[in-house]
This record gives sequence, C-alpha cells and structure tokens, in this order.
Amino acid sequence: MNTSQNTLNQPLVSVIIPAFNAENFIAKTLESVLSQTYQNIQVLVVDDGSTDTTAEIITSFVQKDSRVSLFHQPNAGVAVARNLAIEKSKGEYIAPIDADDIWYPHNLEKQVKCLTSSAPSVGVVYSWSVDINEKDLLTGGFYNSTIEGEVYTALIYKYFIGNASSSLIRRVCFAKVGGYNCKLKLENAQGCEDWELHLRIAEHYQFKVVPEYLVGYRQIASSMSSNYAAMAKSHSLIMADVRQQHPEIPSSIYRWSSSNFYIYLAVKSNRSGNHRSTLSWLYRAFKEDLSMALLRHNLYLLFIESILKIIVTPPPASELELKPASESSEGTTLARIETRTKAHRMLPSQVYERMRFNSLGNLKSK
Repeated sequence: MNTSQNTLNQPLVSVIIPAFNAENFIAKTLESVLSQTYQNIQVLVVDDGSTDTTAEIITSFVQKDSRVSLFHQPNAGVAVARNLAIEKSKGEYIAPIDADDIWYPHNLEKQVKCLTSSAPSVGVVYSWSVDINEKDLLTGGFYNSTIEGEVYTALIYKYFIGNASSSLIRRVCFAKVGGYNCKLKLENAQGCEDWELHLRIAEHYQFKVVPEYLVGYRQIASSMSSNYAAMAKSHSLIMADVRQQHPEIPSSIYRWSSSNFYIYLAVKSNRSGNHRSTLSWLYRAFKEDLSMALLRHNLYLLFIESILKIIVTPPPASELELKPASESSEGTTLARIETRTKAHRMLPSQVYERMRFNSLGNLKSK
C-alpha cells in the first residue's frame, strides 16, 4: 500500500527496462516498480527480441496499468533497448532497472527527494543494493559506497555504484553526453555499458548517494553463464578511451581498475563452477595490483577452493550443480548484512582502499 503523499505536480520519473527472455523475473520486477511509494512514474519496457513469454507477461501489465508501455525491437542488445526507452520517455528523471532486479518500496521516493533537493550540478543519485537469489532472499552480498561529489577519477578506479538498477539520472545528462554506448555489442564487448555511461556523466555532473539498501540485485546460478572474456574486453575498451581522453591520469589507476574488475570476474567464475577460469582471473588481478590483492583475504580462500576443486576427483554429474543460494544463505537478514558492513570496513583491504579513494580526491582537486 502506498504511503507517500506524491501528486502529479512532482517530477515525472521514466523507468526504463530492457527485457530479453526475462519471463522468470519480469513480473517481479514490474511489481516492485509499480508498488513504489513514489507514484508519478511511467514504465517503458523494451522487449529485445525475446523468444519466450516475456512480451505476453508485460502485455498483461500494460492492460492493467496505464503507466506501463511495451515496445518491441529485434535483438540488438541492452544499450539499444535502453536508448529506445529513453527516446520514448517523457520524464524529467530516468530510472534504469534490469528485468530481473527489484526495487524496495521507498527507493524512488528517496532518490527523487535527494535529487530534487540537490543543486543542478548533481546529475546522478544512487542507492545501496543487496544481492538476492531466485526467491528474492538475501544472499549476503552488498554494495554500499559512500562516494559523492566529483567522482570521475574514483569511478575509473571502481564501479562503486554496483549495478545498472541503482541510479536515478537527470534527463539533461543524456542531452549533454548522449545515450548508452551501442558500439560495445558490435565489438563483442558487452558488460560495462552502465559504467561507461556514468563515466561520461561524471565528467560534467556530480553524484550523490542515498545510504540505504533499497535495491535487490539478482544473482543466480542460471545467470552466471556470461561471456567473461567479452566483459573484460568491454572494460578494456572503455578504459582505453578514457586514457586517450585523459592522459594526465596516472597509469596506476588503470591498473587498479583492471585488477578490481578481474577479481569481480573471478568471483563470478567461481559461482558458475568454472574454477580454472577463476584461477586465470585471479592471476591477472594479482599481476595488475599485487599490493591490494595481497590484502584481500577472500582471494586466498577463492584460490585454495579453486585448486582443490580442480585437483579433487569430481563428484557424479548430479552433484556438480551449484547449491541454490537460498539453501546456503537462508536466514540472512538486512541486520546481519549491516553488521557485516561494519566489520568489512575494518579489513586491511578496505582501510587501504579508503586511503586510495582519498588520494584520488586529492588528485582531482589539483
């Protein structure tokens, strides 16, 4: 039940959703969007050439709620789909969300309040997010950056926003920098479109954060079949462009960025059960940024686990399937995640990373 006192004289928010073969979760995503306490929204869903029942599910929502619109295109990728939705939208603010993620009820209300009370120089507001599984249960992962203001150099180092579903963007930002980069798909380098867009925006606008867990970022075994090589290529191409445009930025920051991203790919490879790939990405991460990698205790555990998985005789095929996250993390609560957050900030790697971010801020001010 909606509790806010929003009226139609408040800014219109255009929610944009690219959907490709999203039949398993698109209904949950739409329900989370339509049940936001902030109600002055339009929802634009682009069916990106789905071959399942995605379009039929979305159509059922269109018939029930006049705020929802459905557009179709041949499969052309997430960037093209989002750009089409933006082109058709009318809102002062643009709110992207992926077709399997969810927003908790107050997400838009708190983001809009933050953005409307900010100076025009603030172009993006982002919320904290938590990892969820196929049953919407928390799995323990979280994204809780506090970085604000002039964030360009920090954003090169790390995609601290966390995912595509966590930000609210002023429409004028797209008028200034353009839409999502469609060239990455043509080069078989999908995966970092959101990062690339936020980098372009950060050159001209400041960022703000709503320091609350308001987004559910879905991570499930069946979605872990991404082309990690393509994602690595995506990151590499983006950073090559940035480096060409900003030769004054120290090369060490690009190495740190690559190492961080390789660690991310190592974790994803481990979750998908590809342990040789995990070791490969860990090696590349250590090679790029040895000092930070040595401080991250979880990398040692990841390395040992991958070695053992490779050496030990594999179990029968029926036992090779990943254990559902809901079984391994049942009982995880937001309170436990907040407790973990406090402990996490005291880890040597996190203390060192805060020192790095501070140095990046000093670099920006010079």
